[in-house]
Amino acid sequence: MNPNERKNIKPGLEVGIVLKEDQQSGYITYGVVRQILTKSPKHPHGIKVRLTTGEVGRVKEILK
Repeated sequence: MNPNERKNIKPGLEVGIVLKEDQQSGYITYGVVRQILTKSPKHPHGIKVRLTTGEVGRVKEILK
């Protein structure tokens, strides 16, 4: 599934995100989506989400 499309992201889904401070290194933080923050249907850098831990970043991986 493409992490750049909002339709593929749902609350409760386990994902890997890149936090703002980790954009240079590309370090991926894993967690569960609490809220989708991007309003547009697609975003070239990934859909921005808030995890259940409160961390905010752009989705790079969708885990099953």
